[in-house]
Amino acid sequence: MTKNMSRILKSYFMRTFIALCLGFIVASLILFITGYNPSQCLAVMFNAVFSRPKFIVNVILKSTPIILTGLSVAFAFKMGLFNIGAEGQYIVSTVVAAIVGIMFNFHPVIQIPLVILSGVLAGAIFGGIIGFLKSRFGIHEVITSIMLNWIALYLCNYVSNSALFHKPESDGTYPINDSGLTLFMYKWKFSEEGRIFLKNNPILNDIILKTDFNFNFIFAVFMAIIVWVVIYKTRKGYEFRACGLNPDAAQNAGIDVNRNIIYSMLISGALAGLAGSLAITGSSNPVVHVLSAFENNGFNGLSVALIAGSSPLGCIFAGVMFSGLIYAGQTLQFKMHAPSEIVNIMIGTIVFFVAMSVIIPMIVNKMVEKEERKNA
Repeated sequence: MTKNMSRILKSYFMRTFIALCLGFIVASLILFITGYNPSQCLAVMFNAVFSRPKFIVNVILKSTPIILTGLSVAFAFKMGLFNIGAEGQYIVSTVVAAIVGIMFNFHPVIQIPLVILSGVLAGAIFGGIIGFLKSRFGIHEVITSIMLNWIALYLCNYVSNSALFHKPESDGTYPINDSGLTLFMYKWKFSEEGRIFLKNNPILNDIILKTDFNFNFIFAVFMAIIVWVVIYKTRKGYEFRACGLNPDAAQNAGIDVNRNIIYSMLISGALAGLAGSLAITGSSNPVVHVLSAFENNGFNGLSVALIAGSSPLGCIFAGVMFSGLIYAGQTLQFKMHAPSEIVNIMIGTIVFFVAMSVIIPMIVNKMVEKEERKNA
């Protein structure tokens, strides 16, 4: 085995690719055992994502919140913190963004930033609470995260059922005012002029009219780049990584670990809050519903961060892949009557093999040593 080959095999990209392949192999075996044709099922999943522009756009749109919650979790990972509370931060941000969007109706130039920033602030506060309790009292972030997740869920249900915000004969709130929406040409595309124009342009009609087309994905990509720059190109990012790798050494070097815990959770919560805000402003049905269970946008961010290896830029690709698998799984269930849990098994298997991929460099090193001894 050459040095270049061993270097390629030990790279995170190759390890993740191997994990993806193993995940699809395991899912194919399960489909075969349960009586489904694996190749046919995988073809259905592929077509569900790539056969029409509408499907591709929907996958990208659905990936936006989990890219941002993945960034939230990945950022906390760099500080050595496990932000399992991204789900609660996401939920509370949607609630606050919806409240602000319903109560105020300014010009879009003011309304859109106001709605988005209100949700970001709500997520940051929820994250900051976790960081404060961790730094001040040493309470583990997983415990407080889980508690705050449930607080966010019941707060959502309280607001959704309140007399002030509940829409009669529905299970949710009133929609936010149109001035707070970030949808692309929202009013024009439903006008007579817009319908005529789009009817004569089938691709644009499929993309703009039949989806909640917006530019939130570009915003998520931009935030991933910003987070990467902060972590790897700034002094504060160096402090975060130093605290995550060895808190005692960082403290001895003069870095205030407790303060950085609070800062990192504030930023992590703000990223999850941004995901919730954009989910409200970028939807044609911008309401908050009564929740009987978690929506999993925050929990899916955990998987995205793990698949990406806590890389901010990797969260972009992991989020799109994750969204595609979820979207394809729904089609698989509809067309093949196969259980959608197959996709959950596939995702779980991929995450498992990504976690296990740390043994690949050890295996490669053993193979290289064995070959060197043989040549000697």
